Amino acid sequence: MTKSEMPQYANPAGLFALPEMFSLSVAVPASRLVFLSGQVAWNVDGELVGEGDYGAQVEQIVRNIDIALAAAGTSREHLVKHTIYVVGYRPELAEAILAPLRAGVTTRSASTLVGVQALFDPRYLVEIDAVAWIP
Repeated sequence: MTKSEMPQYANPAGLFALPEMFSLSVAVPASRLVFLSGQVAWNVDGELVGEGDYGAQVEQIVRNIDIALAAAGTSREHLVKHTIYVVGYRPELAEAILAPLRAGVTTRSASTLVGVQALFDPRYLVEIDAVAWIP
């Protein structure tokens, strides 16, 4: 495997990162896929956006996903899979959670939505990880 074919680990500018713990995205050029770590509703400074508000948190998560995908040369239009983890999931939350992910996108990726008891911090209500192809 040549160096250009090896996985590329990244923490794109514009996103809060904890590089000592994990990479925010990993592109695998040979497969033309990029894998995003679970994104939560933090801004570039690591501050929570939308405390107590599922919709506001997902809107920030989508902004984070867009930044990470753009840095890898792709977009939400090219998502192939995402997994959504929701604290205290109830069916009436589905639209507030899914609408921001679908906004401006014509394709519909494979999706899994999982209700969970908690995330890494009780103030965070949603986490989304994703896989996209790089055109």
